[in-house]
Amino acid sequence: MKRDGHIHSPYCPHGTSDQWVDYVETAIQWGYVEISFTEHAPLPHGFKDPTPLADSAMKPKNLPKYLNELEKIKQFYRKKIKINVGLEVDYIEAYEKETKDFLNEVGPQLDDAILSVHFLKKDLQYYCVDYSPNEFSSMIDVFQSVDEIYRIYYETLRCSLFSDLGAYKPKRIGHMTLVRKFHKRFPPKQRFKKDILTILDIIKEKNYELDWNGAGTVKPLCQESYPPSWVADEARKRSIPLVYGSDAHRVKELNQGKEMAR
Repeated sequence: MKRDGHIHSPYCPHGTSDQWVDYVETAIQWGYVEISFTEHAPLPHGFKDPTPLADSAMKPKNLPKYLNELEKIKQFYRKKIKINVGLEVDYIEAYEKETKDFLNEVGPQLDDAILSVHFLKKDLQYYCVDYSPNEFSSMIDVFQSVDEIYRIYYETLRCSLFSDLGAYKPKRIGHMTLVRKFHKRFPPKQRFKKDILTILDIIKEKNYELDWNGAGTVKPLCQESYPPSWVADEARKRSIPLVYGSDAHRVKELNQGKEMAR
């Protein structure tokens, strides 16, 4: 079955104004029979977006419109393609309760969801790990090494797996090696194989799915999927379901990385 489980929308502040119908019609042209729109959920109440433009996620006021419009699109195209109403939810250390409360409220309206780590906590500050090469370079100064960023990223990802986010906690883990987005400019000294395999073992134990994300394949400083092939092979050894996601933030990004998924 040709499925894309990770697509963004006109409501993404760091995306484009490409319209719902353009995403759907293009997915149909590519031969997809199922897609999930998984827009960045509003950030938890009280959390300040640390990115320079504060554009990491959908604004809370737009969530009802997003859900309403997507439900209408879902029904309109129901005979041509299966459309899932979804969200990409951030796991943010120390904001578990706020995230759980949010999911308890919105969860009944969702068909699909992804749990991702974009923000790392250092002392009392938060940093976005995938914003830009310049921001990553600044993080190296704060965290004192590239490897320390990686270590904390994988530790935060591990914590997300054990976090109590309630009955509507997403069961698919988003782009689990996102920290490698800039690895060609800022290579770590370690491979972090033990950390990654431990995370896969926990994903298997929890019966979660893994987002096989094609976005990294077109990023000039990454040029690999999230996760890369050796991690995907280890996931398959554990019979962890891998769900392809284009992570498209514009229509032309649909199907990106799909060839590598094969």
